[in-house]
Amino acid sequence: MVEFETLETKEVKFGNNKFLEVARKIAKTPEGENEFISISKGFITPTGQKRFKNALGFPAEKEIMDSLIGALQSIKMEEARREEVTEQETEEESEEETE
Repeated sequence: MVEFETLETKEVKFGNNKFLEVARKIAKTPEGENEFISISKGFITPTGQKRFKNALGFPAEKEIMDSLIGALQSIKMEEARREEVTEQETEEESEEETE
């Protein structure tokens, strides 16, 4: 039988009643323990209860976590660059119209 112990959790709220939960957990079996990170997506019911829909788990290894953090930051930077380009194009179009 597997027992799970949650060591630490962080919650990121978004939308009206949605959240992401990032947690560090340990799976305990008679053969040993395995530490992992889980990212779960959920929602809060009208009665205030948390319900989980999907989850992703991976080993709590520094290399994996650093790669995931780098990927998320890279995506954010690409989005910011696209927004910057769109703003510049809009400004250029406005300048052309006023000439």
